[in-house]
Parts: sequence; C-alpha cells; structure tokens
Amino acid sequence: MGGQMRAVVVESLDGPTAAVVREVPEPLGAHRRAGGRRVLVEVHAVGLSFIDPLQTRGKYQAGVDAPYICGSEIAGTVLEAPADSWVAPGDRISAIVWQGGMAEQALALDDFMVKIPDDMSYAEGAAIYMNYATAWYALDRANLRPGDTVLVSGAAGGVGTCLLDLGPAFEVSTIALVSSAAKAEMAARAGATHVVRTDGTGGPWLDQVRALTPNGRGVEAFVDQVGADLFLDLVRSLRIGGTGVVVGFAGGSIPEVKVNRLLLRNLTLTGITMDVMETEHPGTLARVRDGVQALLDDGRLRPAIGATYPMEKAADALASLEDRTAVGKVVVTVR
Repeated sequence: MGGQMRAVVVESLDGPTAAVVREVPEPLGAHRRAGGRRVLVEVHAVGLSFIDPLQTRGKYQAGVDAPYICGSEIAGTVLEAPADSWVAPGDRISAIVWQGGMAEQALALDDFMVKIPDDMSYAEGAAIYMNYATAWYALDRANLRPGDTVLVSGAAGGVGTCLLDLGPAFEVSTIALVSSAAKAEMAARAGATHVVRTDGTGGPWLDQVRALTPNGRGVEAFVDQVGADLFLDLVRSLRIGGTGVVVGFAGGSIPEVKVNRLLLRNLTLTGITMDVMETEHPGTLARVRDGVQALLDDGRLRPAIGATYPMEKAADALASLEDRTAVGKVVVTVR
C-alpha cells in the first residue's frame, strides 16, 4: 500500500470554497484517461484554468463527482513512467491532468505533457502545457499567414497571454481585447501588438479594432474565450473571408449567430478541442505538443504569471478565476 500525501480536495460541488487541504492516499494505478499506462509525477506547482472553478460546481463537461482532488495542470518531476514512454524518471515536465494535480504526487498521461528547460521555474512550467497548447492549436486552426492580424478576447487571461506571446512565432500581429486597465497592462506585458479596451475607453471597441486594420477592412481572425454578448461584434470584426476560432465561454453564456452572416461575408467559424480531434485525426496531440516543445526548446515562450498562491489559499486562487479578477496565469505552489 502507498503512503499519505497532502492534497487540495473539493469536498462538495458548491464552488471554490469547498476546496480544503487534507491528507489523502498517494495515487495508485494509472490516470483514468491513460489506458493503464502509469506515469507518476512529483508535483511542484499547479496551473489553474477555466476548467478548475467550473469543476468545483459540477459544470465542466468532463468533470468528476465530489470529493475529488482539484488541479488541471501540473509542473514537476517524473517519478515513474512506462519503459517505452518518451519521458523518463527525473525529467522535468509540464502536463495537463484535468483533475488530481493539486497534490504532492499526481498521475499524468505521457500524451499530454512537454519537457520544460532546466532554467525554467516550476511555477512557469505550470503555465505552459494547457494554455500554450490551446493557443498554438487555435492559431494553427485559424490558417493565418505571415502579416495577418488576430483579435484575442479575454487577452489578459492564461490562454490569452499565451496567444499574445505566440504572435511573433506565427509572424502575426495581435490585438488584445481587455476590460480594465490592469488587464490592459498585463496584455501589453505579454507582447500584444495593440491593446483595445471593451469598457468604453477610447470609444466603441469594434471601431477601434477596425481602425487598426488596413482600410478598416477588419482582422483576418479572432480567437474567442469569452462568448456572451461579445461574440456578435467579434464576428463583425472579421474581414471578408476571415476565420473565428472558439475556445471557450468565460463570459458565462453560449452565444448564437445567424449563419447568413457567414454566407454573405464568406466567414469561417471553428471550435477547437484537441483530444476530440485526436480520435478522428490521430497525430493531432503529437503535432501540437511538438510545436510547443520546439518553441520551449528555443527559449521562445515567456508565460505571464499573474498570481501565485500556496496550497492553503487554493480556494482563493479558484475564486479569482470564477469572478474573473485574475490576470495572467494563476499558479498554486505545492513544494
């Protein structure tokens, strides 16, 4: 039998306040999505995303029943891995695990991790895999060409700051769409080419975005994580033939759009979910991972850490994402 470890357990599906630190058994077996392949990681830091507060209320589509150990993304050191895995004990990694990450040890999947450089902190490592893989895949699906412009909603958050950071690697300009001065500062720090406020600062944001494009024709693409009331104007921001990529709905409601808008202006709208795409197009996960790994190896990724919390303050960390006060990536330190 294994020993005990400290973990942050969500004891009921009543939101972030249900997250508490307590002793639990060390993990046995393999991650439930790993097909029996046991990859065990010594966790040093945990990155939070929109998944985490949603799961505390039972609202994430791939969530689990309470009680469960929260934490969707980890950085740490591999303790155990199959002999044929591309990672080995001792490797420093960043991984997405969906649940179970906020503990001293966690089960992971070798398909959903990247190796982090020796000179990268574990806190930075916890801000890599989920957000940069999502951002990389979103820009890839947008079919951008060098010199194009992409509009990013929710640009001061975890995925948003990664999209801005990836702009130079994809040779595109970025327009960050944010709702406050603090978020504008974070977007600028993350590398946005332009920053536009949605709170009325500088006038209607759609007019400002169009003014930043040649002859006011609009952007070649947008990547949206907010949805809600923002979405229709995001569609309006596209130039003829443009593409919109849907990542999530942090605004709380799923928008609808009349498809004649797509017909009249030759627009494309697409959603992204990597693991679903993998089932129909095997190799998707590896291609995204290789793209992120190459940029990591070249030292080109600079994750924007907004706040770091100790395990004992995990409930506060989760709440900052739920109430959308968080800027940049929110990280919880375990060691």
